[in-house]
Amino acid sequence: MTPSSEVSSNLISSERVEGTKVFATSGDKLGSIDDLMIDKISGQVRFAVLEFGGVLGIGTDRYPVPWSMLDYDPAREGYVVPLDKDTIRNAPRYGKDELRDYDPEYSRDINSYYGVGPL
Repeated sequence: MTPSSEVSSNLISSERVEGTKVFATSGDKLGSIDDLMIDKISGQVRFAVLEFGGVLGIGTDRYPVPWSMLDYDPAREGYVVPLDKDTIRNAPRYGKDELRDYDPEYSRDINSYYGVGPL
């Protein structure tokens, strides 16, 4: 197989997604993507983990947001979500150094908080 000279603009490395800014529809910067949670069976991205709060990465928490809520905006070079800072502040979250198990119950809690049905 030879490499294609065409590049698909619909595919992106997770490495390039991590660190991408996330904005509210109002234009306010909410944070940036820290991680992606991928379903091991389907291969689909289920959640983008938003780094939000704190200063210069200190005191920030991780807020999983259903991937289906993010829309990429080329003009902003970032993702836009129909959320505001208060909604994020009250969302399910965990600390930067905490490992979180995305078991079915936790995933349902996240989806329920954002009003997104099961994937």
